[in-house]
Amino acid sequence: MARSVAIAPSILPADFSRLGEACIELEKAGADRIHLDVMDGVFVPNLTFGPPIIKSLRPHVSIPFEAHLMVVEPDKLLPDYVNAGCETVMVQVEACTHLHRTLALIADLGARPGAVLNPATPLSTIEHVLDLCDIVLLMTVNPGFGGQKYLPSVEPKIAELRAMIDERGLDIDLEVDGGIGAGTIEAAASAGANAFVAGSAVFNDEAGFDHAIENLRTLAGN
Repeated sequence: MARSVAIAPSILPADFSRLGEACIELEKAGADRIHLDVMDGVFVPNLTFGPPIIKSLRPHVSIPFEAHLMVVEPDKLLPDYVNAGCETVMVQVEACTHLHRTLALIADLGARPGAVLNPATPLSTIEHVLDLCDIVLLMTVNPGFGGQKYLPSVEPKIAELRAMIDERGLDIDLEVDGGIGAGTIEAAASAGANAFVAGSAVFNDEAGFDHAIENLRTLAGN
């Protein structure tokens, strides 16, 4: 099933004292949604922000929020992120003891459920819960830090997941995250991704957010 390209800027590289302004500027620049990298300092070696900050950002923009929970025991935190205004909540497969239950809980809370796989995590881990997902995110770096180098070795995995989704006729976004920029987005799109998280490529573009997002969208084929 063909899906339109979606650009989801991560606010991880933003000035944290101006997160609201960054979200407003990203929406004006044409971002499809805002990607929120939630890190707990345990599952990954970094600490970012939680529900109170996300809730404070929500009134500033109308585009959707997607939360990528890089946390241990995500089930305990799911209601907080949905209540903070996240339309999509994605959990790391590696952190979920009962993935089926976790994805079902996200849906029960009224959000779009998503599964996230690290580069070394096989697709077999989501094969039997794919019908519960509205989005699957394949990490093209190891999670925990922004500005890392894209791993082209994940591209066959992207292609395999795209084939799996299409063969089953599922309505699922295939998103990629990690080192996505002008030099890598075409390869990821060609492999089968339709949604792209970009942090450094957007915030470091000297021509501004508008140029960065439009350029990425064009290179991705839309």
